[in-house]
Amino acid sequence: MVLFYVLSSFFALDTGLISKEIPFKLLILFSLLLMVFAMGQMVRMEKVTDSNSYGMLFFVLLLGVFPHTYEQENIIFANFFILLAIWRLLSIKSIKNVKHKIFDASLLICIASLFYEWALAFLLIVFVVINVYDRKNFKNWLIPFMGVGTIFILVFAILRVSGSMDFLWDHYRFSLETISLSSLGNIGAKTLIYALLTLLTVFVVFLKMRKTGGGKLVQLRVVFLAFVLGLVIGWFAEEDSSVVLFTIFPAAVFMANYIESIRRTKLKEAILALCILVTIVLFGFHLNW
Repeated sequence: MVLFYVLSSFFALDTGLISKEIPFKLLILFSLLLMVFAMGQMVRMEKVTDSNSYGMLFFVLLLGVFPHTYEQENIIFANFFILLAIWRLLSIKSIKNVKHKIFDASLLICIASLFYEWALAFLLIVFVVINVYDRKNFKNWLIPFMGVGTIFILVFAILRVSGSMDFLWDHYRFSLETISLSSLGNIGAKTLIYALLTLLTVFVVFLKMRKTGGGKLVQLRVVFLAFVLGLVIGWFAEEDSSVVLFTIFPAAVFMANYIESIRRTKLKEAILALCILVTIVLFGFHLNW
C-alpha cells in the first residue's frame, strides 16, 4: 500500500511545493496505514473473518484499484472514524457496556461528519444494531442523540470562540442535486463493475453462510449495511471515485469470507494471484493516464 500511495501521490507533487505538501502527505499515508492495522485488529477480535490476513490484503488491493481516493483527504479522515465506529458497533455482540459502545460509535460518526457531511448517514447503522441486540432498553435509543448533541455543543463552542459560525451552514449542506437515475451515468465503469462484483460476492457468502451456519451472520449483515450506505453515498456524491472508500472495508470483509470458503488450495491461490495482477494492471493504467 505504501508503494501504491507513493507512486500515486508523491510523484504528482508540484516540485515548488514539495516541502509544504510532504508532511501532509505523510499524515495521509499514516492514516491509511492506521486504517489497515485497525481493520486487521477488528476482524481478528470480532471474528468477522477467520484468523488470517485476507481482509487486510483485499483492503490494500482495493485501495490500489481506486488510487483517486488518495486525493480526497477529508474522505480518508472521515472513513477512518467510520471504521472505528463500525468496530465499536460490531463489539456490541458481547452485550457488555452496550451503552458506552453506542455512545462511542455515535461520537465517532459525528466526528467523521466534520470531515464529510454525508458520513452522518452511518448513524442508521447505530439504530439497526440497537434494534438487533438490545431494542427493549429505551435508553439505548436516546444515546445516539446524546452523542450527536455532545459533538454539536463542543463544535458550536469552538466555532463561537473562533468566530467561524458559518462553518456549520456551509459544511452541512447535504446537496441532493445528483439524486436521479441519470446520475448513474456519472459513475465510472470501474466503480460500477466493482459494485456489481462485490454484490455478487456478498450474495455467495450469505448463501454459503445459510447452508453451513455460523455465528457471524448477524455481524456480516451489519457490515453489508455499511457497504450499501457507502454505495448510496457514492451515488449521491460527485466524487464517486473518492467516496467509494467508504465501501472498501465492507467489500474486503466479504471478499475475505469468500476466499475462506474455497476449499481447493490451488483455486484459492489462483484467485488471489488474479486479484493481485488485476490491481497492478489497473494501477499501472492510472499512472499512465
